[in-house]
Amino acid sequence: MFTGIVQGTAPVVAIEEKLNFRTHTIEMPESWLAGLEIGASVAHNGCCLTVTAIDGDRVTFDLMKETLRLTNLGDLKLGDRVNIERAAKFGDEIGGHLMSGHIICTAEVAKIYQSENNRQIWLRMPTLELMKYVLHKGFISIDGISLTIGEVVSNRFCVHLIPETLERTTLGKKRLGDQVNIEIDPQTQAVVDTVERVLASRQTPTG
Repeated sequence: MFTGIVQGTAPVVAIEEKLNFRTHTIEMPESWLAGLEIGASVAHNGCCLTVTAIDGDRVTFDLMKETLRLTNLGDLKLGDRVNIERAAKFGDEIGGHLMSGHIICTAEVAKIYQSENNRQIWLRMPTLELMKYVLHKGFISIDGISLTIGEVVSNRFCVHLIPETLERTTLGKKRLGDQVNIEIDPQTQAVVDTVERVLASRQTPTG
C-alpha cells in the first residue's frame, strides 16, 4: 500500500527493451535505500513495481505488457525522472490517502493556469464512464501524488498544486498533451460501485 506522499524524483539511468516487456533502472538516493530488498514494492509515478535487482544506488524493475499499456512508464526515456514512493509500513503516518499502486488509466494535461504560489492543472480523462469516480473534493492519485479534486466538468477535472508539490514531484515539469497516471480513490470506487449495484437490483423486475 502507498499513501500518495511522494518522497521525491529519481532519474531513469538504464532501459532494456524486450518484446512486450521492459526493464528499467533508477538511481535512488542513499536515504531511500534503507531496508530495500529484492521483491520490495516501490511506486513509480504511482504504479507499483517490484524490485528485481539492487546494485549500489541503482535499483532495477520489470514492466510487463499491461503496465506498459495502462501507464506512462513505457514513454520514459533515459534521463527522465519518475515520482518515487516506498511502500507504507505499519505505523507510518498517512498524510495522503491509501492507494494500491494499481493504475486505472492515463489522463491528458488539457490546460495549465499559473498564478502566484499556485498552479491549476486541468486533466482530460479518456472516457466519461470513469468520471463517475471523479468527485468534487474527493481524492485522486496523479502520477502517484495524492491530490484533492477541484472542479469537475464533463470528462475533465482540475487539481491545485502548491509550490512544495511542484518542487518535489514531476508535475511542475508537465506540459500540455502530457499523459499522467491515474489511480482513483478505492473508497470512492467502492461506494460508487455499491450504489450502482443496489440501484440496478431495485430496477430488475422480479418473477
